[in-house]
Amino acid sequence: MKAKEVLTRMAPYKPGKQIEDVKKEYGLERIIKLASNENPFGFSSSVKTELPNLIAELEKYPDGHARTLRQKLSQKHRVDENTLIFGNGSDEIVQIICRTFLEPGANTVMATPTFPQYQHNALIEGAEVREVPLVEGHHHVKEMLEQIDEHTRVLWLCTPNNPTGVHMNDETLRYVMEHCPDHVLVVVDEAYYEYMTAQDYFDVIAELQQYPNLMTLRTFSKAYGLAGLRVGYGIAHSEIINRLEPAREPFNTSTIGQAAALLALDDEAFIDWTTTENQRNKQRLMEFCDEAGLGYYPSEANFLLIHLPLSGDHVFEHLLSKGFIVRSGEALGLPNTIRVTIGAREDMEQLQTEMKLYLNKQETGETS
Repeated sequence: MKAKEVLTRMAPYKPGKQIEDVKKEYGLERIIKLASNENPFGFSSSVKTELPNLIAELEKYPDGHARTLRQKLSQKHRVDENTLIFGNGSDEIVQIICRTFLEPGANTVMATPTFPQYQHNALIEGAEVREVPLVEGHHHVKEMLEQIDEHTRVLWLCTPNNPTGVHMNDETLRYVMEHCPDHVLVVVDEAYYEYMTAQDYFDVIAELQQYPNLMTLRTFSKAYGLAGLRVGYGIAHSEIINRLEPAREPFNTSTIGQAAALLALDDEAFIDWTTTENQRNKQRLMEFCDEAGLGYYPSEANFLLIHLPLSGDHVFEHLLSKGFIVRSGEALGLPNTIRVTIGAREDMEQLQTEMKLYLNKQETGETS
């Protein structure tokens, strides 16, 4: 059987280290996972309480239109219901966008490094991928705009950017929208939106009427803590949504996922608490880095990319042996870095202690 040629040159998604595997490998009782930007504080207690009631009628297909969730989000964001699309996580909407707009002969522009699914799905559709390196963690928007031509279909902007955590301010994004041709769909991926505290952000939803070629992506996987239920959504002009809908699978969000998302939206206190704790613990981690002489990008997300005086793989392996799973920046295209998801205060303090001991040993030449 002959598959698409491009797939023979691509690797499947490789998940990070799993907790049970690390326990067995290193003989550890407790593992602290700080690698996937998950919410360490879990999810709304309302969802947990109602879970037994959410499993009724599982023999029936879910609402393919996600009507109740659609109405709720329409009211929350003050947008028309026809401007919403739902996905099995926002990464499925990335796939839907690529399936709809990209094909051989077309091209798409993105930063590097950034969320890898933009490139992955574009290549599967046979499109040319034009990547522009970040500058100090930021999108180089002028160079990205220069890469656009009459064959460009989609411009991807991740803010805050994964893996650097740096956000795009109002001035920058407004510059992009004023200079990007109308035939290019500008996708602003705001997966970490709820964590942002910067006052100079660009309000994408408020600007959708002003810019008909603008789209935002949001998710319930991060701050809402529902990564295991896979619910994401996009908001754009109804004409764009109408183009995307035929490429969406009919029952792509589950009954339980939709119901849990509804409950999570009502629990604003949980979001306030979890984002506040994230900010506090991130600030403590940045202060630790300052004291240790380690650089980092100013993150507006729930993770911090830390610059190291040695290979990120070495620090990753050492922390792994101590029960901490982080992400090495080597695999992310950022040498001598690690990306650390912000965890609970006690866990972060333990991580900082292990990092300090290891870095001190490296500096003095100790090997054990």
